[in-house]
Amino acid sequence: MPLKTSAAQMVAAARARIEEIETADAIAMVDDPNVQIVDLRDPRERERSGFIPGSFHCPRGMLEFWVDPDSPYFKDVFAQDKKFVFHCASGWRSAISVATLQDMGFDAAHLKEGFGAWEKAGGPVEKKTAK
Repeated sequence: MPLKTSAAQMVAAARARIEEIETADAIAMVDDPNVQIVDLRDPRERERSGFIPGSFHCPRGMLEFWVDPDSPYFKDVFAQDKKFVFHCASGWRSAISVATLQDMGFDAAHLKEGFGAWEKAGGPVEKKTAK
Protein backbone atom coordinates (compact mmCIF):
# COMPACT_ATOMS: atom_id res chain seq x y z
CA MET A 1 0.00 0.00 0.00
CA PRO A 2 1.55 3.34 -1.03
CA LEU A 3 1.99 6.07 1.56
CA LYS A 4 -0.16 9.20 1.38
CA THR A 5 2.90 11.33 2.05
CA SER A 6 6.52 10.27 1.71
CA ALA A 7 9.25 11.23 4.15
CA ALA A 8 10.84 13.38 1.43
CA GLN A 9 7.55 15.23 0.94
CA MET A 10 7.29 15.82 4.69
CA VAL A 11 10.81 17.24 4.74
CA ALA A 12 10.09 19.51 1.75
CA ALA A 13 6.89 20.81 3.36
CA ALA A 14 8.72 21.48 6.61
CA ARG A 15 11.58 23.27 4.86
CA ALA A 16 9.13 25.53 3.06
CA ARG A 17 7.94 27.02 6.36
CA ILE A 18 10.89 26.98 8.78
CA GLU A 19 14.11 28.93 9.18
CA GLU A 20 17.07 27.12 7.64
CA ILE A 21 20.60 28.10 8.65
CA GLU A 22 23.43 27.60 6.20
CA THR A 23 26.47 25.72 7.48
CA ALA A 24 28.88 28.68 7.34
CA ASP A 25 26.41 30.84 9.28
CA ALA A 26 25.97 28.13 11.92
CA ILE A 27 29.73 27.74 12.30
CA ALA A 28 29.91 31.48 12.99
CA MET A 29 27.28 31.03 15.75
CA VAL A 30 29.05 28.23 17.64
CA ASP A 31 30.57 30.53 20.28
CA ASP A 32 27.60 32.92 20.51
CA PRO A 33 26.22 32.77 24.07
CA ASN A 34 22.78 33.69 22.71
CA VAL A 35 22.61 30.56 20.54
CA GLN A 36 21.97 27.00 21.70
CA ILE A 37 22.73 24.27 19.19
CA VAL A 38 20.68 21.12 19.79
CA ASP A 39 21.76 17.73 18.47
CA LEU A 40 18.83 15.44 17.64
CA ARG A 41 20.89 12.47 16.52
CA ASP A 42 20.84 9.06 18.10
CA PRO A 43 23.39 8.67 20.94
CA ARG A 44 25.34 6.15 18.82
CA GLU A 45 25.66 8.66 15.96
CA ARG A 46 26.96 11.27 18.35
CA GLU A 47 29.45 8.85 19.89
CA ARG A 48 30.66 7.63 16.50
CA SER A 49 30.92 10.99 14.70
CA GLY A 50 31.49 13.45 17.51
CA PHE A 51 29.43 16.53 18.18
CA ILE A 52 29.39 20.30 17.90
CA PRO A 53 31.10 21.79 20.98
CA GLY A 54 28.57 23.24 23.40
CA SER A 55 25.64 21.48 21.74
CA PHE A 56 22.88 20.04 23.87
CA HIS A 57 21.91 16.47 23.11
CA CYS A 58 18.18 15.84 22.81
CA PRO A 59 17.33 12.51 21.19
CA ARG A 60 14.64 13.05 18.54
CA GLY A 61 12.18 10.78 20.32
CA MET A 62 12.12 13.00 23.41
CA LEU A 63 12.05 16.42 21.71
CA GLU A 64 8.40 17.42 22.18
CA PHE A 65 8.43 16.24 25.79
CA TRP A 66 11.68 17.98 26.73
CA VAL A 67 10.54 21.28 25.17
CA ASP A 68 7.06 21.35 26.74
CA PRO A 69 7.16 23.10 30.15
CA ASP A 70 4.02 21.19 31.18
CA SER A 71 5.65 17.82 30.52
CA PRO A 72 7.17 15.83 33.38
CA TYR A 73 10.21 15.41 31.09
CA PHE A 74 10.79 19.16 30.51
CA LYS A 75 14.44 20.28 30.36
CA ASP A 76 15.34 23.74 31.66
CA VAL A 77 17.69 24.38 28.74
CA PHE A 78 14.60 25.01 26.59
CA ALA A 79 13.38 27.79 28.92
CA GLN A 80 16.41 29.94 28.10
CA ASP A 81 16.02 33.10 26.06
CA LYS A 82 18.26 31.97 23.20
CA LYS A 83 18.11 31.20 19.52
CA PHE A 84 17.74 27.43 19.20
CA VAL A 85 19.34 25.76 16.19
CA PHE A 86 18.55 22.05 15.83
CA HIS A 87 20.51 19.58 13.74
CA CYS A 88 20.68 15.95 12.75
CA ALA A 89 23.02 14.20 10.32
CA SER A 90 21.62 15.52 7.03
CA GLY A 91 18.86 18.00 7.85
CA TRP A 92 15.83 15.76 7.35
CA ARG A 93 15.00 14.93 10.96
CA SER A 94 15.78 18.44 12.11
CA ALA A 95 13.53 20.01 9.44
CA ILE A 96 10.54 17.91 10.49
CA SER A 97 11.39 18.48 14.17
CA VAL A 98 11.54 22.26 13.84
CA ALA A 99 8.24 22.29 11.94
CA THR A 100 6.69 20.31 14.80
CA LEU A 101 8.17 22.70 17.37
CA GLN A 102 6.80 25.63 15.36
CA ASP A 103 3.35 24.00 15.52
CA MET A 104 3.79 23.82 19.31
CA GLY A 105 4.65 27.54 19.47
CA PHE A 106 8.38 27.07 20.10
CA ASP A 107 10.65 29.30 18.01
CA ALA A 108 13.55 27.41 16.44
CA ALA A 109 15.66 27.00 13.32
CA HIS A 110 17.67 24.14 11.90
CA LEU A 111 21.04 23.50 10.32
CA LYS A 112 20.00 23.11 6.70
CA GLU A 113 22.40 20.36 5.64
CA GLY A 114 23.13 18.80 9.02
CA PHE A 115 26.20 17.57 10.81
CA GLY A 116 27.68 15.96 7.69
CA ALA A 117 27.94 19.34 5.97
CA TRP A 118 29.23 20.87 9.23
CA GLU A 119 32.13 18.39 9.25
CA LYS A 120 32.88 18.87 5.53
CA ALA A 121 32.99 22.65 6.03
CA GLY A 122 35.55 22.29 8.82
CA GLY A 123 33.22 23.18 11.68
CA PRO A 124 34.60 22.30 15.10
CA VAL A 125 33.85 18.76 16.26
CA GLU A 126 34.39 17.39 19.73
CA LYS A 127 34.82 13.69 20.39
CA LYS A 128 34.08 11.99 23.66
CA THR A 129 37.28 10.68 25.17
CA ALA A 130 37.41 7.00 26.06
CA LYS A 131 37.61 6.21 29.77
